[in-house]
Amino acid sequence: MSQATKRKHVVKEVLGDFVTPTENQQIVKVTGSRGNNLHDAVTAQGETFLVSMPTKFRKNIWIKRGDYVIVDPIEEGEKVKAEISFILYKDHIQYLQKQNLWPEGFMDEHSTQDKTKKKLEKDEDASDSEDDDSDLFVNTNRCNYQYSESEEEDDSEEDEDRDQDKEKRRENAS
Repeated sequence: MSQATKRKHVVKEVLGDFVTPTENQQIVKVTGSRGNNLHDAVTAQGETFLVSMPTKFRKNIWIKRGDYVIVDPIEEGEKVKAEISFILYKDHIQYLQKQNLWPEGFMDEHSTQDKTKKKLEKDEDASDSEDDDSDLFVNTNRCNYQYSESEEEDDSEEDEDRDQDKEKRRENAS
């Protein structure tokens, strides 16, 4: 199987399937990356340990700090105690909450994130801007500059240019 075909199947599996954790699996939150396909994770009870990324996800699916994953425990592991079996996105999390399978320890975090997102959306809706730039990428590493264009200045300059052109035509005609 080619690399592109493999990537297509892995991405389709992750984005399309709604998976529920089995008895020995658990949902954890990724708190950081250690490199070499190892990630710090914390359970809903607050237990912290390392999880590994399986080879089928490597270079195909990316996770970051704050993402939720379903992990399989590794019995013989001292430092690395689990392996990622499924990556949860927003739709998956909502599905698990409807099924009452979402851990109680993560309920508070997820609800506060939803509240802040809804507040930001309301603030954006309340703004009176004609151009909707909400879907544009914002680089937080750069200063934000406010640009404004004055239509009145442009109109007055155009009017002056027209008047000067008319005067020149009249002078040339006479």
